Amino acid sequence: MILARLSCILVLLLAWPAHQALAEILAKQQFGSKTNGSSQRAAAWGSYAKGCVAGAVQLPETGPTWQAMRLSRNRNWGLPGTVDYIRDLSTFAASLPGWKGLYVGDISQPRGGPMLSGHRSHQIGLDIDIWMLPPDRLNLSTSARENLSSISMRRANGAFVNSSWTPAHHALLRAAAKDKRVARIFVFPGAKVQMCNDEKGNRKWLAKIRPWWGHHYHFHVRLTCPRGRKGCTNQTPPPKGDGCADAQKWVNDILNPPKPKKADPNAPKVTPKPRREYVLADLPQQCTGVLQSK
Repeated sequence: MILARLSCILVLLLAWPAHQALAEILAKQQFGSKTNGSSQRAAAWGSYAKGCVAGAVQLPETGPTWQAMRLSRNRNWGLPGTVDYIRDLSTFAASLPGWKGLYVGDISQPRGGPMLSGHRSHQIGLDIDIWMLPPDRLNLSTSARENLSSISMRRANGAFVNSSWTPAHHALLRAAAKDKRVARIFVFPGAKVQMCNDEKGNRKWLAKIRPWWGHHYHFHVRLTCPRGRKGCTNQTPPPKGDGCADAQKWVNDILNPPKPKKADPNAPKVTPKPRREYVLADLPQQCTGVLQSK
């Protein structure tokens, strides 16, 4: 009996490293493998970078004023309110000179959660990537949607906008940010500074435009959690004010990078730990049900 128990323990110990390795990729593997939304009431569980989405709906591949891009990723899923927001913003975009609507990039996977590649956020069906490229046609083939690229708006490593930036981009971002459903919008620093310089009206909406690295081929809209839905964690609201001074500092640091601080030769060396992949247990407990739902 004792030998049998020892044998079982030995087998478990030998198998543990494999189980541990599987656990580290389990969450993104499981969510990444789902091809349809769960048959549940629509709900966002957790936070933008650590959660999942129940009852997600798929943004139609093509609408009257939008096209979903990179269809092979199957990331055109979100909460019903997210799809409504895209319909509304794309309708406005179609009224702008040179724009027939929007090219929409990643939203979320069918059940949200960590992705096999790319984003750390986009996990609860409330994040939307919108291309900077003004659509001149909305009948792109599936192949074209895989191969067409957006255009960059940045100059001097993001300190300024380039000649592709137009007043229509300003108007689109202003309309996107003014919507009460929006928590914040991420865009490269030079674009924020340009909008700060150009805006002559009410500047309150500028607070939602947040400078962030990258985000020059697209801008990233983050919606607030649906009202009254517990279990969804909103991001902290932006600081008071229009945020223009903060964006200008980003630009100043791009143009004149601050000198790095001298390292203390007596300080102990610290090796940064690699970012750990989420396991299912890291996510809200409701996410297990989201995975198990039909």
